[in-house]
Amino acid sequence: MVKQYLNAEISIKTENVNSRAKTIPGIILVIFLSHLNMSGQISPGDLATAHSHLEGLSNCTQCHVLGNKVSGEKCLVCHIEIKDRITLQKGYHSSVEVKSKDCIICHSDHHGKNFRMIRFDTAKFDHNLTGFTLSVPHAKEHCNDCHNSKFISDQQVKTRKYTFLGLGTNCLNCHEDYHRKTLSPDCLSCHNPDSFKPASKFNHDNTRFRLAGKHESVDCAKCHKVETVSNKKFQDFRVTQFNCSNCHKDPHQNKFGQNCSQCHNEESFEIVKGVNGFDHNKTDFKLEDKHITVNCKACHKTKFTDPLKFKLCTDCHSDYHKMQFAKNGISPDCSQCHSTKGFGSFSFTLEQHNLSTFPLQGAHIAIPCIDCHKKQTEWNFKGIGKNCKDCHKDIHKDLIDPKYYPDEDCKICHKEDSWDNISFDHSKTEFKLTGAHQNKNCKTCHIIKISNSASQPKFSGLPVNCSACHEDNHNRQFEKNGITVCIECHNTENWKATLFNHNNAAFKLDGKHIGVPCSKCHRPQQEGSSFYVKYKLKVFTCESCHS
Repeated sequence: MVKQYLNAEISIKTENVNSRAKTIPGIILVIFLSHLNMSGQISPGDLATAHSHLEGLSNCTQCHVLGNKVSGEKCLVCHIEIKDRITLQKGYHSSVEVKSKDCIICHSDHHGKNFRMIRFDTAKFDHNLTGFTLSVPHAKEHCNDCHNSKFISDQQVKTRKYTFLGLGTNCLNCHEDYHRKTLSPDCLSCHNPDSFKPASKFNHDNTRFRLAGKHESVDCAKCHKVETVSNKKFQDFRVTQFNCSNCHKDPHQNKFGQNCSQCHNEESFEIVKGVNGFDHNKTDFKLEDKHITVNCKACHKTKFTDPLKFKLCTDCHSDYHKMQFAKNGISPDCSQCHSTKGFGSFSFTLEQHNLSTFPLQGAHIAIPCIDCHKKQTEWNFKGIGKNCKDCHKDIHKDLIDPKYYPDEDCKICHKEDSWDNISFDHSKTEFKLTGAHQNKNCKTCHIIKISNSASQPKFSGLPVNCSACHEDNHNRQFEKNGITVCIECHNTENWKATLFNHNNAAFKLDGKHIGVPCSKCHRPQQEGSSFYVKYKLKVFTCESCHS
């Protein structure tokens, strides 16, 4: 509106002048008078304090292009510090997201003297666009904690009342130099900006003293002492001398000089180079396996040249088995069972065990040694028992009469191959096994179910009559005194009535009757819920069968 009004006003004034005067000075005078009359109507509002020196129509073109919008190029004429950074492609205004925008999009004016032209949501501001990514600790700080005049080194920028410019990106631009200029000013060559301690990027191998051996586990403060300088803690990491004696006390009191590395290495002072390189195999005792790693002092308790006994293992090792294998008061040499690879392994064979008082047979061969010889905390090879009951619990106690296995000797019934391999002579009981009974598993008769989820063994007090185990399919037709004796007709081989003799029945078969099938006379019938074949006939007249 303002622009249209101005153009219209100028056009009117120009036409009036043309009608009155045709000279150039006249036109200038008219335009000047028009600006004087309309100045209060052209300005959309007061400029911010920072731009207040540009108030007045004569200064409009400092920022505006006549007939066009505000020019970003005109902004950079004054804001040269921003222009320089854009030219160097540094900072927020040179980022891809920002440099294509016009200045007025973010920094408008004519909103009053107290208007802040630099404003944004600090919580949503993407600091990565500035070229300085915020580390974890930096991201927790408030903007003003860093964008503070005390950290600005450029004096011209520092005098500004409100600015985000002028900060350096080096740590020491804001932080105190803890190392007091004794180390490189590039803090990030050793430290991680997200976690300053410990100095995770530092590598001691890049110094003049590479850490090796025991030095790798030494605390830094052991060598780099923490001091107090100007009432502040200071740890000097500079080391100028690297001789062992600078840190270590010389136990030899300089008898062998200061070059400790001639005899020792950084792995341990206990390892002496002269001894470590010594060829022990040239002696009468060749070092093998475990002996190679034994410390020299473990055997050579005095001087290395003092003679030692070494023919028997017991010259150095105590008898771990406490004379259990001793004969005539002398323990055998350990090498009979063990080797120099370690006492944990042994070479005692099955053949050797079978020469003992308890030869291993059957399942005993697969039993681990410790099951029998280390039942508690110590190994025991003597007096551990040879009978089954010495190791195994008698599960048949109070269930089987001891007369069947005297002295709880399991081998009377069981074999060493497996507990399930049973060879009990059932003929010694009141029920001799014959026929099909011989093929039955013991559990079929001797495991009694007491509930849906539990059962128990039973060996004594079991009935021996057939009906105690087998169902009476004849519906008690052959019962005598409450007992059906199946073996009068059947044998234990199968259920066929091979022993039945019809001539002993109430109706003797003769003539044509001998060839008649049983089912012709003995028919199945139902009595209640029971189905059975009727064998006990009460009427034997001819007409009862023949029509």
